[in-house]
Amino acid sequence: MKSSPIKLKQRLSPSAAKKKAERDLAYAKSPVRKHRKAENQRIGQRSDSDLHHTGSAVKRVSIKNNRGNYGRGTKSE
Repeated sequence: MKSSPIKLKQRLSPSAAKKKAERDLAYAKSPVRKHRKAENQRIGQRSDSDLHHTGSAVKRVSIKNNRGNYGRGTKSE
C-alpha cells in the first residue's frame, strides 16, 4: 500500500489495509462505477460544481453546498 501525506483516520493493520485496498479497487471497477465514470466524462466536470448520481438522474451541485453540507457545516459529521 502506498503511503499518503494525508493523515487518515483509519489505523489499519497491514493485512486489513491490503484487504481494504482490494475491496476499494473491486468497487471502483464494478459495472455501476464504470457507468457513472463514463457518464461523468460525457457530461463534463466543471470547476464550480460536483456531479451527484441520484437514481437515474445526475444532479449538478455547487462545491460550496456539497462540501459545506448544504449550509449545516461539517463539524457534526
